[in-house]
Amino acid sequence: MDTQDKTRTALITGSGRNIGRAIALELASSGCNIILNGSSDRVACESVAVEVVATGVEVLIAMGDIGVREEALAIAASGIKQFGSIDILVNNAAIRPSFDLLKDDEADFQRVMNINFQAAWWLSRQCLPGMIENSWGRVINFTGMNAQQGYRGKSAVSISKHASWALTKSIAKEYASHGITANIISPGTIVGDEESVEKYDTLLQQNPTGRLGEPSDIARMVSYLASDNAGFVNGQLMQVNGGVVV
Repeated sequence: MDTQDKTRTALITGSGRNIGRAIALELASSGCNIILNGSSDRVACESVAVEVVATGVEVLIAMGDIGVREEALAIAASGIKQFGSIDILVNNAAIRPSFDLLKDDEADFQRVMNINFQAAWWLSRQCLPGMIENSWGRVINFTGMNAQQGYRGKSAVSISKHASWALTKSIAKEYASHGITANIISPGTIVGDEESVEKYDTLLQQNPTGRLGEPSDIARMVSYLASDNAGFVNGQLMQVNGGVVV
């Protein structure tokens, strides 16, 4: 872990499994205290918490629906109360429902926006004051290959992910003078903990590396962006896809 006077604390939304779990374990192995979050599956978060504690750092499970403003604010507040500040904010949780642009219900559209974008905005506003006070902070958001290019049948997902990219750039410009960076990651096809590679056979054949991504591929990028080594990397979209999109 980078040399510092204070043990840093990371909040990772949607950290009960897959990419979120891998990020939590990677940052814990770097010496960060971890705030785990899930919307309903506490058992999954408790399982990750056991792994996190085994690395020698502290952990807090902050359950809640980040798509509900009051719950998102409460998640951040609980972490700040226990650790003093949230130094690394990783807005990982997202949903990707399919519905037609002309036929979707406005409530469904707003739900996607709330989880995929508004939550990042709410949580950033909660965490940034502590980052400013400490003259150090990292905000790491997520977009996606298809979201960048435009999803057929998933317009709300594309819109929400483009909004997250705009938020990332705004934070990067506004708060860099306080030692805070903001970057966004665009994962390629990532095979989840309980998924079969065969499901993605066509995409596997299209990948120049000859393999699909694993949660650890994304976790290592997050760890880099969260480190002091990435202090001059700011406002960037980091493609982690094996070369499918270049």
